[in-house]
Formats: sequence, C-alpha cells, structure tokens
Amino acid sequence: MSSFMDEFKNKFKTEELMIYETEHWIWSLRPVQATLGAGVLSLKRECPVFSELNQEEFSDLNNIIKVIEKTLKQTFNYDIMNYLMLMMMDKQVHYHIIPRYERTIDFAGTSWKDSGWPGVPNLAGNELDMYELHEIQNVIKENLIV
Repeated sequence: MSSFMDEFKNKFKTEELMIYETEHWIWSLRPVQATLGAGVLSLKRECPVFSELNQEEFSDLNNIIKVIEKTLKQTFNYDIMNYLMLMMMDKQVHYHIIPRYERTIDFAGTSWKDSGWPGVPNLAGNELDMYELHEIQNVIKENLIV
C-alpha cells in the first residue's frame, strides 16, 4: 500500500472506526462528527479520480449505500442524507456521509444540533475522543441492516 493510502487511512481512522465493508468499499465513522452518525465511505484501492472506478466498484457502491441509508435511518432516524465528494486535500475517491436532522437528537448524554439545517452542513462538527466515537460506532453496528 502506498504512503498516500496510509495517510488517508490514518487521517480518517478507517480501520479503527470501520462500521461495515464490502469487496470494494469501507464505511467508517467520521472522526469529526459534522452531524450525529457522519461517516466516510472510501474506496479500498488507491484511486484519485472518480471516472477511474470500474463497473464492479460502481455496482458495489450501490450495495453499500443501501446498507448505510437503512442502517442510519434505523439508528438515528435522519431526515435526509447528504453525500459530499470534495477530494481537495485527500485525493482518494471517498464520500463524506452527512445525515441531516431538522430536530435536535439526544444521544449518550449529548444534544446534537444540525447547525447548518436546512442549508449546507457545517463540516467542522464536533471533535470527540475515541471513547465517544466508539460509542457511536457501536450503536450503528448494533443496528446494521445488510
């Protein structure tokens, strides 16, 4: 694996915060929670350009998106889902998965407010420690719908 992929995996803690994986994609919890349950969906192989995905990867993307949406709906009952593919600093095919909430969500003693609702999400979000991140990760995994 290249050092670029190592940097990407370390930055987003994709292995440590992994929720679910398919043959081609990894869904992990986003270390900075823009909204409750925010995640990163990343291609497993190094690929800096979206147009370089092959047909199997596109088909598998469809499969994992269904798992993500059903699972997060079951877990936190989001109102709408945003997918952001920015790739400005991290030139690896990946999406930021941002569940959006019109209402405040209470989880694990914290009130979560989607400060950007109904506009663009605030990606700065909340920096949490690993205990708090694992708490969110575990409740999502407990509600996994495959």
